Amino acid sequence: MNNIKNVFSIKDLENLSGIKAHTIRIWEKRYNVLQPMRTDTNIRLYSLPSLQKLLNITLLHDYGYKISKIATFADEKIVEMTLEIISNKNAKNHAVNAFKMAMMNFDQELFSNTYNWLMEDKSFKEIFHQVFIPLVDEIGLLWQTDTITPAHEHFISCLVLKKILVNIEKAEEVKPIKTDKVYVLSLPLNEIHSLGLVYLHYEIVSNGYKVIYLGESLPLTNLKDLKKHFNSIVFLSYFSVQPDREYVDDYVKAMAETLLGDGSQIWLIGKMTQYINLSLLPADVKVFNSIPDLAENI
Repeated sequence: MNNIKNVFSIKDLENLSGIKAHTIRIWEKRYNVLQPMRTDTNIRLYSLPSLQKLLNITLLHDYGYKISKIATFADEKIVEMTLEIISNKNAKNHAVNAFKMAMMNFDQELFSNTYNWLMEDKSFKEIFHQVFIPLVDEIGLLWQTDTITPAHEHFISCLVLKKILVNIEKAEEVKPIKTDKVYVLSLPLNEIHSLGLVYLHYEIVSNGYKVIYLGESLPLTNLKDLKKHFNSIVFLSYFSVQPDREYVDDYVKAMAETLLGDGSQIWLIGKMTQYINLSLLPADVKVFNSIPDLAENI
């Protein structure tokens, strides 16, 4: 199966741009801003350049330009005005859209250029919170709606992951200065989404703490072995798709029974934590709603 998607439905354009399909149709009919191809059954199909143009139009529209005015501009003028807006480095939507275009085209150069552009006046932490978190959230929705394939998701996730790892390595050049606790990071059985946990590794190291990163699918009995080597451990786990919602309370209970004691804590984050019965949690188990929320408590 070919994972490279070069032709898009109007629903795909809606998902990628945030502009409703109904509005796209109106812009098309009234202002002729896009010229879709048509199937034999008269279904609209759009090219990658059409997607790029719509994303640029969306940015101009977000910055106060009326669609009736944008429609009078030549394609080159739309690109020029887009570049003018983003030159102030405050156009976060542009960065997210540029990364999405890099993903759709499997374009590592566009990803790197956009990242380097952001790094000119933002810290890595700012980029992750302001751009990568919204990007990853959108990618999850795009994957669920079949707008992108797993190949697209893996491509962009691996590029983001490389940037996190580079910054972890830089942060670890400084010896940990805080010794009141150690963070042990791992994912539950069959959980393969590691991006959020790896970023939290960066946040924790940047805050001066020692991190033991253990990765995917580690049995709880193996985690318990860490208590022989360290005191006051914070066991941090990220529940993106595992444990299953029916078993999440049982899994958290097993974690508590296996890992708590001797000053240890359990910190949990991720989509599946919404199914945890908070009233059943021991005091030393904390659930966080978001990465910024958890980062503030490090």
